[in-house]
Amino acid sequence: MKRPLVLVLAMVLACLGTVAPVASAAGERAAFVKTSDWGSGWEGRITVTNGGTSTINGWRVEFDLPAGTSLGTYWDALLTSNGNHHTFTNREYNGTIAPGASVSFGFIGSGPGAPTNCLVNGQSCGGGTDPEPGVPATPGTVRVTGTTTSAITLGWDAVAGASGYRLYEGDTVRATVTGTSVTVSGLAACTSRTYTVAAFNDVGESARSAPVTATTAGCPQADLPRHFLTGYWHNFVNPATELRLSDVPDSYDLIAVAFAEATSTPGQVTFGVDPELSTALGGYTNAQLKADVAALQARGKKVILSVGGEAGRVSVGDSASATNFANSVRSIMAEYGFDGVDIDLENGLNPTYMAQALRDLRGQVGSDLIITMAPQTIDMQSTSGSYFALALEIRDILTVVHTQFYNSGSMLGCDQAQAYHQGSVDFITALACIQLENGLRPDQVAVGLPAGPGAAGGGVVAPSVVTDALDCLARGTNCGSFQPPRTYPGIRGAMTWSINWDVTNGNNFARTVAPHLDTLP
Repeated sequence: MKRPLVLVLAMVLACLGTVAPVASAAGERAAFVKTSDWGSGWEGRITVTNGGTSTINGWRVEFDLPAGTSLGTYWDALLTSNGNHHTFTNREYNGTIAPGASVSFGFIGSGPGAPTNCLVNGQSCGGGTDPEPGVPATPGTVRVTGTTTSAITLGWDAVAGASGYRLYEGDTVRATVTGTSVTVSGLAACTSRTYTVAAFNDVGESARSAPVTATTAGCPQADLPRHFLTGYWHNFVNPATELRLSDVPDSYDLIAVAFAEATSTPGQVTFGVDPELSTALGGYTNAQLKADVAALQARGKKVILSVGGEAGRVSVGDSASATNFANSVRSIMAEYGFDGVDIDLENGLNPTYMAQALRDLRGQVGSDLIITMAPQTIDMQSTSGSYFALALEIRDILTVVHTQFYNSGSMLGCDQAQAYHQGSVDFITALACIQLENGLRPDQVAVGLPAGPGAAGGGVVAPSVVTDALDCLARGTNCGSFQPPRTYPGIRGAMTWSINWDVTNGNNFARTVAPHLDTLP
């Protein structure tokens, strides 16, 4: 006969800073954490803690929801439901809980209710009105109060009856303090960390707070706004409106000139005003384009050279071609006054040698170099993909990745729960979450969408969908059925293909998205 398991199911009901304890059986504590609430739904988290002395191998949590309340997306557990009775069991990676350790899983709820009739491995979580008097409540309003290039300082509200607080990074205790603030030092510049805080006393430890993510100072900002709008300008003729660079609307902060093209020398690129475009504009010359670059920069804009595109065949597959790429891009930058380079290779890239090329270019230009990337959605599905691998390899010098969330069909998001269809808030947020949760800083992630009809074959959305997605990522509001595991206030902004298509469609994208970026935290 197996010895009884001593479990702790941490469930703290926290909505708008209010914590409501839930009764539990003697020797156990229970609380439900509502980490966010957007009116029609909410995100909940349950933590299972081993309060005994033996390792737990496998756990099951079940509860009821009242009529009118249902579950949607969930993560870090497996779910089976029978009507309003829901049973969560461990995944293959979190079923083992050492003594004193804990694991958490989360889910999205719709409706006003909360879990009742809780069971943990078949044992009731209820049983008394005050089974554990004196256990402190969960710390509220955990916040970042300061950052340096090597340290992050956090603070939180005091909890009555607490003798101290533990700062967790994942399941590791990073600090134990008696006050309501802590500084984590010894970090690298431009490093992101996610923390939770628990209060404790002689009786026990509270459930952990909602996670807070912070980034040390020293990130390469390239003199760009905290949140900014990027648009591509066509150096070619297609059904969209032809524009001189001087005609780019003022809403755009970063203009990517598309595209530099390959030469017969491996890795080398060349650029000049397309002859067909020049004719369409009544004689637009290289000299005029250079003057327009300078004029945009005088207006506070940044102008970069985009390499590749759908038809581009630039290949950087060895050290020699990497050197050719860096030298040729540097030469074009010097001639035209460009502020950086955009990598938009839709026909494959070698992350090792492209990283070499970009580091070489950075060495030639200096820390003001802007480096952006515009991968297709499929390119950022996994860290093992070449584009994602490149982004992670150069993240210390990378400015931003604006993934093309269009022409994609349906794809899995970071919850790996279902395939989200392009053209929706869920698609944008669930796929951006993959990058945000797998190594890129929020300030290195932007969402890329078509400017309107004609700009893409699929995934065209109203500009309001873009602003809703930005709100969901930055604030946790205006989300669809997918709720990100945390908020990312530093999300960098948005990109559109293209400025020409936006002008063709009445500037609706820029007129809607640009002012909204200024409202983000």
